[in-house]
Amino acid sequence: MEILSNSVWKQKVTDHTNRILPYVEDFRDRRAKGQVHPVNDFLFTYYSYRPGQLLRWSPGIGVGLEVQDNEERLGNHFKLDKKIGYLDASLITERQKRELVWIHNLMKLTSSRSGVFKCFGLHEWAMVYQTSLSDIRHEKYPLRMSLDKINDFIDSQKLCCSHYDAFRFFTPNARPLNSFDLVMSDRAKYEQPGCLHTNMDLYKWAYKLSPWISSEIIVDAFLLAVEIRQLDMRASPYDLRSLGYEPIEVETANGRDQYESLQRNFARKATHVRRRLLKSAEKIIEMLGFNN
Repeated sequence: MEILSNSVWKQKVTDHTNRILPYVEDFRDRRAKGQVHPVNDFLFTYYSYRPGQLLRWSPGIGVGLEVQDNEERLGNHFKLDKKIGYLDASLITERQKRELVWIHNLMKLTSSRSGVFKCFGLHEWAMVYQTSLSDIRHEKYPLRMSLDKINDFIDSQKLCCSHYDAFRFFTPNARPLNSFDLVMSDRAKYEQPGCLHTNMDLYKWAYKLSPWISSEIIVDAFLLAVEIRQLDMRASPYDLRSLGYEPIEVETANGRDQYESLQRNFARKATHVRRRLLKSAEKIIEMLGFNN
């Protein structure tokens, strides 16, 4: 077992807090004021991991922490033996074990596929297709073009969304236009590493394995998701220039080229996070001594 000295792991806690706290404080401040941010709030409202959970640090399973004071609390998942604290694997629940195997398999399947880079973020457009202004998700912000023009644009495109959690928000009239009729049980069948939402969801799969994986992976996945969400909304039909986001006009050839270039860059970044998440899942499976 790797042992981290007291000073080393406490510095890791400080570094973890410094990376995350600005995002948490901004969200909490907006919430206290009754304000909503269509880009930055997404990571705290769409995903179920609470800000307080995100702020907690864990070394991951198989790492010991030198404890100077027996009264020093490490958390409910830790055991203390001869002034070394470590995560107690016996506390992993049966549900977490099932999720572990499922996530491990999803990461393997996604990694084995080629990325698709011709969707151009049209899922956000499909969420306002043939609907009314009163029914759109971010009604406080203007659209960059009229609903009629949005409808015409979608009618001229081929929708190829492969991510269930984006597809399920399509308007009823947009769903038949997609290349795939997606259902939740087919997630593992269609996930591919070019998809923005697949790569944003690395954050979800990482925190579901908390505290058994290193918090560094969870934070890296979170910060990647923050960047991806910005691209997601810049390419949407909403005009968010009042918030400092210049639109990526995917309704134009230049905009589609720009989107694809950024999408490929995020796919490369996500590959590294996915690889670390997969390796961590394999480590836990090996330590538990069961086959996946």
